[in-house]
Amino acid sequence: MQFPAPLVRGTLVQRYKRFLADVTLEDGQTITAHCANPGSMIGLKTPGSEVWLSPNQNPKAKLDWRWELIQVEDRLVGVSTSHPNGIVEEAIKAGKVAELAGYAGLRREVRYGKNSRIDILLEDEDRPPCYVEVKNVNLRRIDGPHPTAAEFPDAVTKRGAKHLDEMSDMVAEGCRAVMFYLVQRDDCDHFRIAADIDPYYAETLASARKAGVEAICYTCRLSLEGIELDAPLPLALD
Repeated sequence: MQFPAPLVRGTLVQRYKRFLADVTLEDGQTITAHCANPGSMIGLKTPGSEVWLSPNQNPKAKLDWRWELIQVEDRLVGVSTSHPNGIVEEAIKAGKVAELAGYAGLRREVRYGKNSRIDILLEDEDRPPCYVEVKNVNLRRIDGPHPTAAEFPDAVTKRGAKHLDEMSDMVAEGCRAVMFYLVQRDDCDHFRIAADIDPYYAETLASARKAGVEAICYTCRLSLEGIELDAPLPLALD
């Protein structure tokens, strides 16, 4: 995924009301940018941090800027949850996800279950459909219990647990279901669930995996030009 326009550097003043961030640009102007991330953003909202914004391409948008990246120590971290589905779709089509290779068709946002939409549905005449749910991951707690781990979630997610239940139902119907955790940073050496943050999600994932739901995790390669899928990250789920 390439950013459609050059990013603009700024300094984070504050992130607030979940979807808003005040940023001071290099010309001294302080603007309000859209923060497309409903999570707690632990470790990614420190005032004074270097951040990168993109001009909003949506003419109906209320804000002129979107917060894309933050500098954490010497690394870039992606903060927007609006990109992972597109990044994963692009990678699957390019054959970069071995676990999801060989399907003839790919559709996005397909209705399924009781009242949900699957992020990606892979289809092929020669095998059952594959339901892929993509979760954005950008949590690393350097002072936490697992300082080198990428963790999910960073806040309680009842919606995430609901998706796991519905994916388990799809497996019971003879389909394939895959949880795809996309880590928008490259400074972690394994992935795990933050059970102390959301124990119910951890329990639900364990039950879903026993029911046949698969879990995979990949890191991203980030630059000021774009974000691309990089490499698989080992799982520590048991």
